[in-house]
Amino acid sequence: MKAVILGATRGMGRSLARLMAERGDDLVLLGRNAADLEKSAADLRVRGNGARVAIGTCDLADPATFLPALDAADEALGTFDCAIITAAQFGTQQALEDDTDRTRDVLDANFTNTIVLCEHIRKRLLARGGGTLCVFSSVAGDRARKPVILYGATKAGLTHYLDGLDHKFRADGLVTVAVRPGFVKTSMTAGLKPPPFAGEPEGVAKTVLKAIDKGTPVVYAPPIWGLVMLVIRQLPRFVMRRIGF
Repeated sequence: MKAVILGATRGMGRSLARLMAERGDDLVLLGRNAADLEKSAADLRVRGNGARVAIGTCDLADPATFLPALDAADEALGTFDCAIITAAQFGTQQALEDDTDRTRDVLDANFTNTIVLCEHIRKRLLARGGGTLCVFSSVAGDRARKPVILYGATKAGLTHYLDGLDHKFRADGLVTVAVRPGFVKTSMTAGLKPPPFAGEPEGVAKTVLKAIDKGTPVVYAPPIWGLVMLVIRQLPRFVMRRIGF
């Protein structure tokens, strides 16, 4: 596999990149911090089973970087057949309620800009006969909940978009894999109290890589979150008003 990964310098993206490099996949790591990218690339070159690892600049907050980053990835790999987006911005509900500018940044990055990047990738992959687009959404988008109203809204919109891509373009060769992680212990969730069934990046990465290989359209990670959210989606509205989950 020849894959482009945005968000591979930390957390779930880093764990996924390590698994892919170890089995020999060629990778281009995209991100906004050149030092972090080079450090991650050096690590993967050591771990890799003959895998090529290159880096490129791409900032989810700056759509002007998207096309140059994809062009650089094509040049480094001689075209790619898989694109993975794990990057996102996060803010607690209270922090976002208190800071409208921060809210706008999260909305732009997680919804508008992520979809714009996906559209560039979609067109590129379909033009070459197909490929895999794997994007990390969240269980926060499955149903509106008090602790994640604003962040969850961005993920709900992204999930809707990814489902639509799968319905329309699977027959044309575009395999869309929508990852819906539950709570995972990463730098993004540092300082938050882990709920039951909290996952580790390494375990999530193994689940996601299996889904990429199989072309699974929706994957919950850890898998138990699929059952958790099945229950949450069925709860009556008056119950959702009372609970803090």
